[in-house]
Amino acid sequence: MSTDLRKEFNNYMTVQRLSPHTKRNYIRAVKGLAEYYNQSPDLLSDDQIQEYFRYLLEDRKLSWGTCNNYFSGIVTFYRNVCKWDETRFHIPPRPRDKKLPVIFSKGELKRLFDSANNFKHHVLLKTAYSAGLPVGELVRLKSDHIESDPSRMAIRVEQGKGKKDRYTILSQKLLPELRAYWHQYRPEKWLFPGQKTENHMSVSAAQMAYYNAKKKPV
Repeated sequence: MSTDLRKEFNNYMTVQRLSPHTKRNYIRAVKGLAEYYNQSPDLLSDDQIQEYFRYLLEDRKLSWGTCNNYFSGIVTFYRNVCKWDETRFHIPPRPRDKKLPVIFSKGELKRLFDSANNFKHHVLLKTAYSAGLPVGELVRLKSDHIESDPSRMAIRVEQGKGKKDRYTILSQKLLPELRAYWHQYRPEKWLFPGQKTENHMSVSAAQMAYYNAKKKPV
């Protein structure tokens, strides 16, 4: 993406008061599309964009939620920077799953946690379960969000669902695990950093940690 297109897109998102996190994700989505074809995104066709989403879903095997984030950024770019109309590159939404959520027994939870590939993933899964955090909030936890004072015992969630800050419970059983994790990994800004420590772990990486633990044989 050229500097001019990036600046125009960024200015539009700023005026629309999108969060810095959303702006970064949308820029990343359009940049990924441009790099896939090694072309400026304003020169691509509808069919090329459709093929890119097929590649994300079938070849990269990204989750539908992750692809929706890419799709939202790309749609926002083309409709508001390139001025494409509403009828182009429509992808129907995934049908809602009406099944009841799976509830694990204590034994199944222990096996899941013990099957994690490493201690970081072990604590990641325990934190998600104990604090009841969706994966998007889980990966954006920061080290100073853990409020372990006995009078508090809370985990602060910033800009969670509905872009609201809130608190969730920090359990007495999770706290020793988090302390052991901190002493071993010494996370700085993000509680669960990605491969580049200045970034948090991606949603897809956290989901993969869960699926890998879940599919391990008993």
